[in-house]
This record gives sequence, structure tokens and C-alpha cells, in this order.
Amino acid sequence: MKPAKFEYLRAESIDQVVQALDQGDGETIVLAGGQTLMPMLAMRLARPAMVVDINHVAELSGVEILNEVEGDGELVIMACTRQAEALASPLIQEHAPLLSKAIAFVGHRQTRNRGTVGGSLAHADPASEIPLAALALDAWVSLRSVAGTRRLPLADYFHGPMMTARAENEILLSLHIPRAPGTRGAGFHEVSERRGDFAVVAAAAVIGVDERGVCDHAALAIGGADGRPRRIGAVEDKLRGQRLDSVAIAGQLSEIGAALAPGADQHAGAAYRLRVARVLAERALLEALAEAGP
Repeated sequence: MKPAKFEYLRAESIDQVVQALDQGDGETIVLAGGQTLMPMLAMRLARPAMVVDINHVAELSGVEILNEVEGDGELVIMACTRQAEALASPLIQEHAPLLSKAIAFVGHRQTRNRGTVGGSLAHADPASEIPLAALALDAWVSLRSVAGTRRLPLADYFHGPMMTARAENEILLSLHIPRAPGTRGAGFHEVSERRGDFAVVAAAAVIGVDERGVCDHAALAIGGADGRPRRIGAVEDKLRGQRLDSVAIAGQLSEIGAALAPGADQHAGAAYRLRVARVLAERALLEALAEAGP
């Protein structure tokens, strides 16, 4: 099929983007990588009055460290940064290795060459890898409208399947990941029908261990088993303060089922998703523990 008619604006600045969104009365949509939007337009699942192309706004691309002098600082990934660029970024590999591991599962090389980090967060598919990893990393997003810029933790940003707290007149500017003190390990595992497909279920984990060998940080997030990516706080609380090994980790995973409300579809049933979520959570946590060191 062909898209319904729409007006096209090639934006040259962020101000031009937010002005168009503000004047669009909810009928204006942003085009970044187009890996999701273009098929939706072709099938007429999306019928915007205007498409604003942000690919030529230079300030919306790039990866950097901010506020390093004031403390540990934060890793900032601009919204239009290509997934392939993020995957190859030494800064992300060093300061957010979990995100690097997650991006490696996103689509294929061709789609990562076009797809953007911000586009994945804006689309908010509950099985998408980038939102899941970012949630486990305690990240937040920066949103901009004509009224100004606001920051929102990802825990408050995701509302449901393809639903977020971003207003219709806001653009997602950037993803911010706090730089963690000390050494932490990361683990990411997923099950999909084919390599490159959206995950049926995925698990992302971060573990920190102090000099005594005691867990001082634990993060566990599950995707594909609920209407949005979910942090499993009950498991995290039980892991912190313990000397972790495979037995200790396996003994704390019973809380996962209570934290999730999986649906059933043509890909998997609810019971299967819960069972796989527990298995993948264990694998991700063990991988993170191994990287965290003794």
C-alpha cells in the first residue's frame, strides 16, 4: 500500500521541530530512522497530517559524557544517534556495556544502520531491547517542547504498549545514563523466534559487588512479559547485601511471576512467558555476577 497524503518538513533545528509539533494539534509525527514509522505509513496504520524529518538536525546525534568534573557524570546519547553508531561507541561500551549487549540483539545490521536509539524509546514496544536495557541502567530521558525541557525517569516514562508520558507536542531529545561508581557486571539474554526479531521475552541485569564480595547493587528488568518493560524490585532487594552465587540467585527468583502480567498471542502463551522470564533472569544475573568479579 501507499501512505495517505501528508505534508513533509525537513527540519534544520530542534526549535523548528518543536514549533511544528506545537502547531500540529497532535497530527504531526517525527521521522528519525523510519524503521517502524515507514511500514506504519505504508499500511496506513499512521495517517499524520505532517511528517517532520529530523535526520538533518546535527545536534540530535552523538554520544558524550557530561558533568564529569562535578562527579561521576552521565552518559548522554542523543535521540537521532543510529543504533549502529551506539553499538560501536567506545563510550557506551565502557560506561554502559549492558546497552551495547542489548543493541546487538536489535534487528539486523541493515536496520541498525538506520534505526535510532531515540526512535526505539519513543515507539516503546514492550519487547524492545533498548528501552529494557536503559530501564535497568536507571536512565532518564530529556523531552523538549516550546515550553522548555524536562527530564523524566524511564520508570515513569513507559505507560503501556507503545504508550509513554511524552506529550504530543514534545520531542525526545536524549537518553541519559548515570555513570556508576566502581565495577559492575552486565547481562542480557532473550528468546526470539528468529535472530533479529523482537524478543518474545528478554532479561537485562546489572550487578555490583564490593571489596568484601557482597552485592551492593542489583538491577533486573524483564521485557516482553508485560505491557511495558518492568523492573523486578522484589528480586533486586533480596540480592543486595548478599554474597551471591548461582544458588543464592536461583533462590530469589520466585518473585518474578508476581511482578509480571504477560499476555498471550501467536508467539507465546502467558505461562510460557513467565517460565522463560525466570530462566532468562537467572542467566542474565549470573552473567552480570561473573563480570562484576569476586
